Amino acid sequence: MAERKSPQSAQESTASDRAAAAWWHQAVVYQVYPRSFKDTTGSGLGDIAGVTSRIGYLKQLGVDAIWLSPFYPSQLADGGYDVDDYRNVDPKLGTMDDFDKLAKTAHEAGIKIVVDIVPNHSSNLHPWFKAALAAGPGSPERDRYIFRDGRGEHGELPPTDWVSHFGGPAWTRVPDGQWYLHLFTVEQPDWNWKNPDVQADFIKTLRFWLDHGADGFRVDVAHGLCKDLDRDNLDQWSVTPPSLPADGSHPLYDRDDVHQIYREWRKVFNEYDPPAFAVAEAWVNPARQYLYASDDELGQVFNFEFAKKNWVRDDMHQAIEEGLEAARRSGSTATWVMSNHDVPRHASRYALPQVPSTRHHQLAHDWLLRDGTSYHEDREAGTRRARAAMLMELALPGSAYLYQGEEIGLFEVADIPWDKLEDPTARNSERAAKDKGRDGCRVPLPWVAADGVEGSFGFSPRVKSEGAGVSADQAGQPSEPAHLPQPAWFADFAADRESAQPESMLNLYRRALALRHELMPADTTLTWLDEDRPPDVPDGADGQHGGVIAYRRSNGWASVTNFGAEPVALPAGEVLLTSGELCSDGRLPQDTTAWLRLNQD
Repeated sequence: MAERKSPQSAQESTASDRAAAAWWHQAVVYQVYPRSFKDTTGSGLGDIAGVTSRIGYLKQLGVDAIWLSPFYPSQLADGGYDVDDYRNVDPKLGTMDDFDKLAKTAHEAGIKIVVDIVPNHSSNLHPWFKAALAAGPGSPERDRYIFRDGRGEHGELPPTDWVSHFGGPAWTRVPDGQWYLHLFTVEQPDWNWKNPDVQADFIKTLRFWLDHGADGFRVDVAHGLCKDLDRDNLDQWSVTPPSLPADGSHPLYDRDDVHQIYREWRKVFNEYDPPAFAVAEAWVNPARQYLYASDDELGQVFNFEFAKKNWVRDDMHQAIEEGLEAARRSGSTATWVMSNHDVPRHASRYALPQVPSTRHHQLAHDWLLRDGTSYHEDREAGTRRARAAMLMELALPGSAYLYQGEEIGLFEVADIPWDKLEDPTARNSERAAKDKGRDGCRVPLPWVAADGVEGSFGFSPRVKSEGAGVSADQAGQPSEPAHLPQPAWFADFAADRESAQPESMLNLYRRALALRHELMPADTTLTWLDEDRPPDVPDGADGQHGGVIAYRRSNGWASVTNFGAEPVALPAGEVLLTSGELCSDGRLPQDTTAWLRLNQD
């Protein structure tokens, strides 16, 4: 088990101690989707040992922490977010000893560990849900989940007409006639957070992972725990609203009482030295994001507005302003996210037509639904914009959350055959809501270009070895195929090939992260430069207005991004790094970012 420092008194705490405790304020956190990162046994699934084997790669990349998407025992009804046991490792991915080794190896390399926790729902294979089904209506066991009698003469109708996030009814009937709520898949029953057993057990889970070396948590569906089902107008509300109210009045999400839960969690975090933190996945009204990020609660909340935007200057500028304002109101720091395991990769989003839509990523989802045939994916433009976006993002005050594979420039895999898809969205959505799901960003990573002819681009070994997901009698047999099919073009993006190319995406990330560590000031202030200007003409991507985003940090570190067709002059100073070549006269071309050290006045 990994060791942690015992708490020390406030008198013993120094300024450097306090700075170390706040490591996450301006960190770079790399999201690992374990099942698709690295397979060491040939099972076709990535494993915990695979993450450990690539700590050197992550250290060279320059990240401060890794966030592990769920690795718990799970039937994989929703990519591991259906949890059978919150305090263990899925045997298909390894053991607790493997986790302890990962934490130790990462810490020795100066990398923190962030564990994904899933408090809104469990799996229907969780022992407590099995006990709830066995105990029957009105029992203490059943009160840990949300069970209700049905409507109709014999209770044959669900309590509401809600449709779940993944399609299909949000209520499922059990043999004794009651119905249970699951906002996601039928295998993911929602917890009842009014129940003290649930509250106490999650406190136990937090301490368990902190005692095993975790430094913090990412909180899944952080806004969904508390629910108000004692009202008459529930059918007027939706499980998947286009937006949430700014007053906390939705019966399912972002209710004010959720914050008492996180204040209790904060007490646990503060028992450790340095104190732990958490970042909330809270798809809420931007005006309420800050509530989750206060020092009294989790510490940070994702700024998803940044990840929603097209490559349009005014949209990106608005997202930055909103993120900074949310951080100011919370007293915390902003978070910046362009991609994660739930959204199409931003290199592909930026490669598709940049046109307005009624909901974010609508064009990308339509493109995926048609296996990448409905719109042209301009990969040259997508790569150029992704490089520019990355530099624009990494100079901002706050933390940057990177998603595995973005550092090698991966695009979304749009043409996965429908019979190979794993995401429940593809199985459950239908008619006008039909969606192919999120598997296109979860395809196992390519590590070795030459291994792609018959192998898995180095994701798996050629033959099995005993360990996670592989028994002793299977050792020596050919490895299983990667759990999602890898396209042939992955060879062009394999980590070894990217590493050997000086101007590759991978080496740009390495240079940017190294320079970021040198340049990042302690304060989180930002000043807009004179060069920061809205567009005058529609000369940006696909006829959108161009313009410039330009800002500086307190130490004179500046970032300038040009969205317009006309090259722009850079402010006076030393050019430190650019996402692409400058014009021959030193001006900044379209879809390019430059970092500078400004001249002192």
